[in-house]
Amino acid sequence: MRVLLVDDEKELVSTLAERLALRGVEADWVVSAEEALDAVGHCAYEVAVLDVRIPRMSGLNLKKLLEERCPEMKFIFMTGHGSEADFMTGIAEAGPGNYLVKPVKIEVLLEKIREAVEEKGGRP
Repeated sequence: MRVLLVDDEKELVSTLAERLALRGVEADWVVSAEEALDAVGHCAYEVAVLDVRIPRMSGLNLKKLLEERCPEMKFIFMTGHGSEADFMTGIAEAGPGNYLVKPVKIEVLLEKIREAVEEKGGRP
């Protein structure tokens, strides 16, 4: 399975990618919405894990653009800003089970990625 991680916290996102790779997940990472849009190319990713608050474009807006390019892609949101308004918007976009609050436990993230891939009809 192939995952795109998008978070402006470089240390966090690169560490998540390394930890997922140790668990057999091919994870690429970027630190901006612009890089994410460039990375999707031919829709090679099954799942995108998006930070809700990234500079210049919210993760919620980025999801809409990625969906236009890759309608089969599934999404998981992460946030370090747990306001009730953000939570309600996030669960409306991703569903209550696909909205995670940082710090994210790698086992929880991995399970959410597997669930998203299975929902899509792929192999975890």
